Amino acid sequence: MPRSSAPHIYQLKISLKGAKPPIWRRVLVKSDIDLGTLHEVIQAAMGWLNCHMHQFVVGGTLIGVQDDNDFGLDMDVEDERKWRIDHVLRGEKDKLHYEYDFGDDWQHQITLEKILPFDPKERLPRCVTGRRACPPEDCGGIWGYEELLEILDDPTHPEYDEILEWLGDEFDPAYFETEVTNAMLKTFVN
Repeated sequence: MPRSSAPHIYQLKISLKGAKPPIWRRVLVKSDIDLGTLHEVIQAAMGWLNCHMHQFVVGGTLIGVQDDNDFGLDMDVEDERKWRIDHVLRGEKDKLHYEYDFGDDWQHQITLEKILPFDPKERLPRCVTGRRACPPEDCGGIWGYEELLEILDDPTHPEYDEILEWLGDEFDPAYFETEVTNAMLKTFVN
């Protein structure tokens, strides 16, 4: 854990749980950002469109946007803007759980890989590398995505043309481009 009040740079690995082959991003962020900002980083880095509810889970505590997560079920949800990342991830190898789209149930593991000295010249947040395209929104979670990939691999499948029309010809599950991800981070993260 950083010992001083000065920020550090956190190198995080954001992994989509259950994805085979793995889908992940490695990003650099300031250690003192709040979890609301981390949510924006995850959305932009992974390629999600921020169309659905989300939450972080720390121990047994749910952290998110209070109005979005309670569904009138009297759930205690802490305000993500009041939780700093360096209070949750204190040392290298610490992990944080992030859930996106409660219907599709996209589960992410955020791992603190490195704590680096802060450099005010470093443009943050920044993606340094990653692997594979983000699954399309509303495709049915990890299992729906696996089925979608099977259909795309079989042009004789009865649903092939329908899936291609829905996705467009540009979807490539193996595609990842650091520069495109950094442009998204620059545009969408406050």
